[in-house]
Amino acid sequence: MALDPSYLRYDMRRYGMDHDRYTWSPLPTRPNVVWPGGAKVALWISVHLEFFPLNPAGTPFKLPGGMVTPYPDLRHFTLREYGNRVGVQRLLRLFERLQLRASFPTNAAVARRIPSLLRDLGGHELVGHGRDMDHPHYGGMEEAAERALIADSLATLRDVSGQAVDGWISPGKSESQRTPELLVENGVRWFGDWINDDMPYQFVTANGSLVAMPHSSELSDRQILIDYRHAESEFADQILDQHAFLAREAAATGGGRILALTLHPWVIGQPHRIGALERALETVLGSAWNVTGGELCRVWEAQQKLSGG
Repeated sequence: MALDPSYLRYDMRRYGMDHDRYTWSPLPTRPNVVWPGGAKVALWISVHLEFFPLNPAGTPFKLPGGMVTPYPDLRHFTLREYGNRVGVQRLLRLFERLQLRASFPTNAAVARRIPSLLRDLGGHELVGHGRDMDHPHYGGMEEAAERALIADSLATLRDVSGQAVDGWISPGKSESQRTPELLVENGVRWFGDWINDDMPYQFVTANGSLVAMPHSSELSDRQILIDYRHAESEFADQILDQHAFLAREAAATGGGRILALTLHPWVIGQPHRIGALERALETVLGSAWNVTGGELCRVWEAQQKLSGG
């Protein structure tokens, strides 16, 4: 079947980058960023609080982690629910013991269904994460529908938690062509959907600037333990390997680096897994600067203004 010619006709089709969202900028050419206390590596932990409907529509595509078997897929539904009932509390106790702060990308459905869970988060940061894991953003979505989806999701988190909530990570990192504009319209300062860098960068929208944050999908418990089927000890080793390499790179360049770690309570909150995470974090915390996404964005932005970046 031949490709529809319309796929090759779009605004700004040209040699090189076919958009003006950001300036081409290899990392070694940018001004260095220095973290507080002279830390070489910033540790940014994101814990995703998600609701997967038992009867998903799955249109126009299924998001990662959704139901697998025909309705009612109670095996996978209840495992996801385990994360919000048990796994997240285990993580919160671990963070309290290690005096860690994390970002919590949270579906609005979780806030509505379990408002007490948001209160349990205490001083951790809430991040917009869409309505639920059956409402992706996509090309062809009506603008009014997407605008309402984003506005409702953020309003729910803000109302339930009392936090300003100025960060966003789309469900499954899904976007339409206009998602960034709608995020700025709704008071979002940074987002983590574009994973093409190790450091933050300015992202242009018609409604003003966003900061694109390096919320990598690579160092993710779901991807490594569930999709790749690596052992828990291997996941811990990968966290430590990434930290060691970034620390060496920071020492060589004189600029700070970011270790972005993505967690899902239904995965890493299991009793046989959380110990591996604990051991890795105890080691990393010996030298890393622990930070939330919003604070990391603000520190980076302040240094860009000073350097003229």
